[in-house]
Amino acid sequence: MDRVIEFVGNHPLLISALVALVIAFIITEMQRGGRAVSPQELTRLVNQQQARVIDLRNTPEYREGHITGSENIPYSQLAEKAAELARGDHPVIVVCGLGQVAGMAAKTLKQAGVKDAYRLTGGISGWRQQGLPLVRRS
Repeated sequence: MDRVIEFVGNHPLLISALVALVIAFIITEMQRGGRAVSPQELTRLVNQQQARVIDLRNTPEYREGHITGSENIPYSQLAEKAAELARGDHPVIVVCGLGQVAGMAAKTLKQAGVKDAYRLTGGISGWRQQGLPLVRRS
């Protein structure tokens, strides 16, 4: 412990940079919309609260494999359909390929008035990694 205190005293610039990076990370994560949910939480929300699952990928990717019961609304069309999604009483879970676009989509939905907007952690890629089933549509 004495060495940590000594390090902090001897390297104020490094410590300041570390603190700034941690704060920047926290702010960035707070600006992402919606709460992150795991595949298990997604399943629970769908089963218990009839959550709507919105797949943000383009149509060909959606047809290659998607979560059962999910709706395909490509991210480019989400802003137009956000008001319609906000009218429902059920939670909305947005899903993308890797989980990165879903944060921005959830933020868009929250701004449109969706009360409970969630994003799937890791997207469809994370879903596949856990060996969970996908439906294919031709």
